[in-house]
Amino acid sequence: MIYILLAVVFSVAVSVLLKVARYRGIDIVQAVATNYVVAALLAVLLLGATPQAAIEAKATWTPLLLLGVLLPAIFLVLARSVRSAGIVRTDVAQRLSLFLSLFAAFAFLGDTLTQAKTLGIVLAFAAVLCVVWRRERGTMKRAGWAAPLAVFAGFGAIDICFKLVAQAGAPFASALLASFLIAMALCWLAVLVRAASRTAPVTWRSLAFGVLLGAANFANILFYVRGHQALPNDPSLVFASMNVGVVVLGTLVGAFGFKERLTAVNWLGVALAIGAIVVMVAA
Repeated sequence: MIYILLAVVFSVAVSVLLKVARYRGIDIVQAVATNYVVAALLAVLLLGATPQAAIEAKATWTPLLLLGVLLPAIFLVLARSVRSAGIVRTDVAQRLSLFLSLFAAFAFLGDTLTQAKTLGIVLAFAAVLCVVWRRERGTMKRAGWAAPLAVFAGFGAIDICFKLVAQAGAPFASALLASFLIAMALCWLAVLVRAASRTAPVTWRSLAFGVLLGAANFANILFYVRGHQALPNDPSLVFASMNVGVVVLGTLVGAFGFKERLTAVNWLGVALAIGAIVVMVAA
């Protein structure tokens, strides 16, 4: 379980880094671009990944290109979400996005829908609505819910793309590296265009921050994979431990470390999120 604990810590660390970036004057595009350089190198060194297997399967081209766009885009959305809505809402929305891809599996990929799984999906969507609920002077504050919902939808789309790549027969490490390389190319193109137009000159601070972000991002993935390898006969235990762990630790860090204000409805959403994960594991 040490692998799952480390995966939880590094997952929340990514949100914390994105929160801190706002106060450190970090250009998030440069940081994300550097993040993918680090992640790609670590995928090669630690996972022995090569993109060839993913690229050779023509059925993977469309989902891989989508991943190349979605992966950097979701980092920008995450940064926006932790700034405007906080770590708690962002981490819960990210974890519950798995239920969106699960719903897609039933609707489009031929999976079987059971009563328990239906209950889990319903609880997950109720949890998202409760967690993003935020009122200010009697009206919904758009910044408080739009970004977490984008995180929810974005991570769900990314998980669906990875499922499609897996169905095409590409190994996980190969698909991961290929998507990292596409994302890296697009991000650095954006960095160079912004630098050339003097919109955002490249700074060593942003690049160094990107190294930290890439290390934390990849560590989260690596330890989650290692957790599944260490417990090959208990995938549901790994799933539950990872997702409940992130929800709980993210809530503690956001509420007590960054003094994020949560209403009774938000706390209900956190409880429903944990309940949805437990129901899904038991299904």
